[in-house]
Amino acid sequence: MKVIPAHPLALTAERKLDEHRQRALTRYYIAAGATGIAVGVHTTQFEIREAGLLRPVLELACEEARRAQHLTKVAGVVGPTMQAVREAELARELGYDAVLLSLAALPNATVRKLIEHSEAVADVIPVFGFYLQPAVGGRVLPYEFWRRFLEIKNVVAIKIAPFNRYQTIDVVRALAESGRHDVTLYTGNDDNIIVDLITPFRVSGATVRFSGGLLGHWAVWTHRVVEIAKELPQMNATAALSLGTRITDANAVIFDAANAFHGCIPGIHEVLRRQGLLAGRWCLNPHEELSAGQMEEIDRIYAAYPELNDDGFVREHLHEWLR
Repeated sequence: MKVIPAHPLALTAERKLDEHRQRALTRYYIAAGATGIAVGVHTTQFEIREAGLLRPVLELACEEARRAQHLTKVAGVVGPTMQAVREAELARELGYDAVLLSLAALPNATVRKLIEHSEAVADVIPVFGFYLQPAVGGRVLPYEFWRRFLEIKNVVAIKIAPFNRYQTIDVVRALAESGRHDVTLYTGNDDNIIVDLITPFRVSGATVRFSGGLLGHWAVWTHRVVEIAKELPQMNATAALSLGTRITDANAVIFDAANAFHGCIPGIHEVLRRQGLLAGRWCLNPHEELSAGQMEEIDRIYAAYPELNDDGFVREHLHEWLR
């Protein structure tokens, strides 16, 4: 099972890059057993571009990742075509394996324009498609788009995160009907992580499965995530579904689903702060903070689901990552 956490951004109280803790986070993911990292994505804060931090943040993660030959390095790419191509070229220059292509900057583009945009990026570097839910800036992408997207030779994976079963099946069906066996599916459906990972999708005469996940949720408690990924194949369906409901409840709190995900990044930061990996919850946007009651809800899930955290693992190794 492929476990790719979306990499957060470590800042000082002055909202400057905390290079020391940024490196420590990458070391944590490597030590936890992640099979990859995704950097420059939503969890890393899109504002790193305006702050002039895109290159240094990508560089830091890549430098640490070189210590782990097995690690897949994915860089986030955003913006209109010219910007997306420039960011893809930067990722290739720095040694990233692929890019996660956000289409949020093209909310009204036709399918043809979206495909042309995707082809321009894929001409530079292998591409992960990305179906992002509209609630956090994505757009509805019809079956037609995904079927044509899968005709792009340099597409190597798709992260499915519409938080919608109908739209999830659109992508699965497109892959099944494309006949391609070289494209990996990653779940980004935070409300159905376990369900996605254990489900064999039988579509159009083919069986399609998710091979893992690329998730902001996996930026926390990552060592436990890796253990769960190993346990899932031996787990019966009832136990797996029960585990899935607990993970969904925890995710709802950390990602602040009750408040349209306003406290999503601060929620991730708060968990990492409690573990000592981050010094604080600071975001580049000073208005980005926990929602009212979110701190108490984090207390609740810590008490309710102690089996989901990896606090003991972090305590044992934190001094090594902060060296």
